[in-house]
Amino acid sequence: MKEMAETTTTEDVYDDAYEEKPGPRPPVQIVWRNVILMSLLHLGALYGLTILPSVSSLTLIWTGVCFMVSALGITAGAHRLWSHRSYKASLPLRIFLATANSMAFQNDIYEWARDHRVHHKFSETDADPHNAHRGFFFAHIGWLLVRKHPEVIEKGRKLELADLKADGVVMFQRRHYKLSVVVMCFLIPTFVPWFFWEESLLTSYLVPCLLRYTVVLNATWLVNSAAHMWGMRPYDHNINPRENKFVAFSAIGEGFHNYHHTFPHDYATSEFGSRLNVTKAFIDLMCFFGLAKNCRRVTRETIMARVKRSGDGSHKSG
Repeated sequence: MKEMAETTTTEDVYDDAYEEKPGPRPPVQIVWRNVILMSLLHLGALYGLTILPSVSSLTLIWTGVCFMVSALGITAGAHRLWSHRSYKASLPLRIFLATANSMAFQNDIYEWARDHRVHHKFSETDADPHNAHRGFFFAHIGWLLVRKHPEVIEKGRKLELADLKADGVVMFQRRHYKLSVVVMCFLIPTFVPWFFWEESLLTSYLVPCLLRYTVVLNATWLVNSAAHMWGMRPYDHNINPRENKFVAFSAIGEGFHNYHHTFPHDYATSEFGSRLNVTKAFIDLMCFFGLAKNCRRVTRETIMARVKRSGDGSHKSG
């Protein structure tokens, strides 16, 4: 258990000794299947947006519920729990978060956490899956439309990921991921409004399913793109990630990105509690009900010492 804990806390720590290989990057290989599917998804979401005024209030509420569940599957689940182990979750909570993660459909937990640890360890290099130095489009969605850089693949293979392999919930979801996505991301969001309050099948598919799924995707992608480009760097001006309130709002708490990359094991990913941070409020609620515990936090003294040492001067308390 001790070795597993040590692996977990080092696999997502920035490696400042890493140097990119000299010479030109390998040629970009476009994955046309992904380009076509993402294009069709966004076209369907845009059409869903046009019919929003005619959608029933119950369907809009259901869409919001699906959005929140999906988002928590990423933020409280794949990110803060499984990528960083910033808190401990009981079996019922882990099952809920894994199910919610399947509704989000952003790769299974194992793959998501592996790529995210590589992102932290080799941020803004060729080994970073969504290297923001390659531009907004690449960091936002382009990285999913092309083959991974060989360095991303190589560094990902070198991670042990012992904690993920030992988690039965993570590995169960990985084995049954395709079926869980069909049920959670597509069937249930569509079926519920059609069956329970007779929303049209097309509207049920376009709004709670496609539009909701697309919004969750783009909210998550903004953390990789916008939060690595625009905003202040009050904790460490030497790294690219920024504090971006719009991203914090849209990604339910994931926009305090300069803080997060400076202190990746803080379960709140922010100095300022639950402000614009629904995910922290959710984890706190789970702690209240006894479903989560051992939330890791950075002390005020450590934060202020880091602000003075490497911040850009924009820090404001409270």
